[in-house]
Amino acid sequence: MQELLEWVRATLPMDLDTPRMIEEKIESLLEKEKEVMQDFATEYERECRINLERNIEKCWEETFNTKER
Repeated sequence: MQELLEWVRATLPMDLDTPRMIEEKIESLLEKEKEVMQDFATEYERECRINLERNIEKCWEETFNTKER
């Protein structure tokens, strides 16, 4: 989206209504794109943390398990 926005600004005459409307639409889509990417990054970090905790627990149990087998 950012590349498209830069292209529109460099290519189209921004003194007309249609290019300005296109610019505004791209800017709104760019904001949505940023939100989606941030949500994905947050969820990815959460999943990584959960997986790390599980792996640590599994390693601990395999190495130091004192329960009778």
